[in-house]
Amino acid sequence: MKKITLLLTLVFLFFIGCKKDAVDATNLKTFQSSINDMTSKLSTLQQYKFNEALYILKTFGVEAEGETYELTLLSKLIEGKKVPEIFSMADRVAKENGIAWTSTGPPSLGEMNIFEEVSAKESDPNDISASSLSLVTNPISRDSILGPKALQVIPRLVDGDGKPVEFSGAALETVMEVFSGGVKLSTSKNLMQDDDFYGFTVRYASLPAAKLRDNSIDVTVTVKTTKKTFKMTNVGLKVNPKALLQPQVAVPAEPLPTDPVDPALEDPLLTEPSGTVNTPPAGDPKNTVQRFLNGISSQNLKAAYEVSNNPNWGTYEKFSNPTSGFGSVKNLNVKNISVGAAGTNAASVNATYDVTDKSGNSSALNVTFGLKNVNGEWKISSYKIN
Repeated sequence: MKKITLLLTLVFLFFIGCKKDAVDATNLKTFQSSINDMTSKLSTLQQYKFNEALYILKTFGVEAEGETYELTLLSKLIEGKKVPEIFSMADRVAKENGIAWTSTGPPSLGEMNIFEEVSAKESDPNDISASSLSLVTNPISRDSILGPKALQVIPRLVDGDGKPVEFSGAALETVMEVFSGGVKLSTSKNLMQDDDFYGFTVRYASLPAAKLRDNSIDVTVTVKTTKKTFKMTNVGLKVNPKALLQPQVAVPAEPLPTDPVDPALEDPLLTEPSGTVNTPPAGDPKNTVQRFLNGISSQNLKAAYEVSNNPNWGTYEKFSNPTSGFGSVKNLNVKNISVGAAGTNAASVNATYDVTDKSGNSSALNVTFGLKNVNGEWKISSYKIN
């Protein structure tokens, strides 16, 4: 009898010792088996939190369509990881996505199981009875100069009378997609845990100005409950063009090519060819250079390009090219602008300024601008870095 008891004890210890303490991502079967082994070693409270952590990582840590693909990518993401490491990863992902969840807090997402099919249970917090979804949008983060810098999008599950449905302890996967002119600009995910969900924030600085049509966006929000998926779209939401993201590129490593010196500038007296009659340009040539630099600094490249007539800069696309043009400049700090010489047809203006690129790198430049009279207006015709 003692021998049989000893044998059973050894067998029991053998199976206990074979339980895995890290994720095995060989296939989905070994993945689920290893997760079950890891879960069995935890207390009841830790099991709830561990399942919540896996749900956070599956929902927000991987991008895939379909349950099988999500689980496959999740298994690869946490392959070889142990429970503390998985908790740490889930904390990071939750923070990055603005989700009010931590591995050290009490269970807050209901009963989670990433392997079971979604179906209603007797006490399923995600089984919410609602008729439709409504969206509330409000411009926020107003700046005294720029105006509003963001748009708050708040989804609400409502009943047949349009009143918000009260609930708590849920984990409703909520997705917001932003479009303009039929082109998707961004996708954001979050968890709606109760009827006081704070929603999403669309920061105008994250919207590329070049991709917006009529300075407006369309916002689509999807909310998944256990039995139903709700979807709502608000079309034609106006955004603040002053706060939009302008093209961001790196300043070229080499200085911009020096343009050939305007022949008219080689003569200090700027004498005009005999027999020519031109309308004297209105205004100071220095003002044209100031407008040009202001346009570059504020990233209003169209305005800067309109005061130029330089064949070396070519088309506007070349002028604002992301690898060799002026679009890479974040801002300028002008130190001095002075007129070198001026005549009826040509002028030269010297400018010294600090230029900062989108990466924060700064350079001090001393530039001579050549200008010419084009139909009575001063236009920049040459550009020389001294």
